[in-house]
Amino acid sequence: MTATEAPAPPEKEEKESFASVFLHNLWSANTVTVTVLSIVLAVVIGAILMIVSDADVLATFGYITARPSDAINGSWELVSTAYADLLKGAVLDPEAISAWANGTGDWQAVVTPISETLTYAAPLVFTGLSVALAFRGGLFNIGGQGQAIIGCVTAAVAGFAFPLPIVIHVVVALVAGLIGGALWGFLPGILKARTGAHEVIITIMMNYIAGLFLTWLIIQKGVQNPDRPDAISKPVDASAQLASVGGPVRVHLGIVLAVLVTAAVAWLLNRSAFGFELRAVGANPAAARTAGISVAKTYTLLMVVAGGLAGLGGATQVLGTAYSLTPAVAGNIGFDGLLVALLGRNRPWGTLLAAILFGALRAGGNRMQSFSGISIELVTVLQAVIVVFIAAPALVKTIFHLRAARSARLGASMAKGW
Repeated sequence: MTATEAPAPPEKEEKESFASVFLHNLWSANTVTVTVLSIVLAVVIGAILMIVSDADVLATFGYITARPSDAINGSWELVSTAYADLLKGAVLDPEAISAWANGTGDWQAVVTPISETLTYAAPLVFTGLSVALAFRGGLFNIGGQGQAIIGCVTAAVAGFAFPLPIVIHVVVALVAGLIGGALWGFLPGILKARTGAHEVIITIMMNYIAGLFLTWLIIQKGVQNPDRPDAISKPVDASAQLASVGGPVRVHLGIVLAVLVTAAVAWLLNRSAFGFELRAVGANPAAARTAGISVAKTYTLLMVVAGGLAGLGGATQVLGTAYSLTPAVAGNIGFDGLLVALLGRNRPWGTLLAAILFGALRAGGNRMQSFSGISIELVTVLQAVIVVFIAAPALVKTIFHLRAARSARLGASMAKGW
């Protein structure tokens, strides 16, 4: 070894350095830690709400100084049973597994909880990606609900109006839903690009228009089901329905399509020229314009793509689960997509995971209401509380005394689109 060569650091020191870096990042205000702790806080707040809303358990707190065990045991039994039912309805039910192993039950009961989770999550992936993509381009697409409704309409009409072979019919109906949502996204996009009209106001109004249009359309001759007196359309042909396992297992090919579209959006954002342009416009429109990027064209195309994604969400809803148009066929998948995008940090794969979490809360919430008597509205509260903490990372950092993150990306990511 020459005098100028520095001695190689010991392998032990390298491992200690890696461990120290890992531990430092583990308890810092980074994206993953804040997201996990936000969910933990939401669970705690949900438990408190269960206790204060149960008259029997709340009564035990009246004599807590005399017999504290009654309040503690009652609270624990209520909360643990409710959250156990939430997990059983969303992931796995140990009793169903035992019954299947003993031969007294079937495999369908085992996979039904995760099937329900993925069924609820599938349309949320598309509407969440719609909002997330617009955020990354500097736009706040609050019109995912209207775009999803139009996607439902065009996909359902294509599903019962055109007699086509099975595979072709599914593709045509999905493409119809995509085109319907894209056209509904084009209008606010072109108005934003040409006149500077605020996309939030336009998309809010177009949500109302889409909902009223759906209500009018389903009672028109040729669309309304002739065998039904209520407001419901003809059912989608079996050849246009997304294939599912059948029986109680409702999960369908929509979740597979959602994963593929998530991968496509991730590629679009990170690998394509259009993705570079929309990220540049989202970061600084003036600088992007100076660099030769057409901001107006980017805004228009961005809203077209975002609308198409939301339209696919609507198509998945009507072709995978609803099968007919009703005034509430789209539910709240467009508005829930806003929460999914925020929870997913406006990243494609994060949005996919957030949609699965919301699907799990919805699926588990149904069982929690049926078996534990806890209102399904508590699930909505949990979703809202999670998003509140996600949108306020400084609050989570203060509560848990987290170290400062090594970059400012956490706070900056939530500002996209505002």
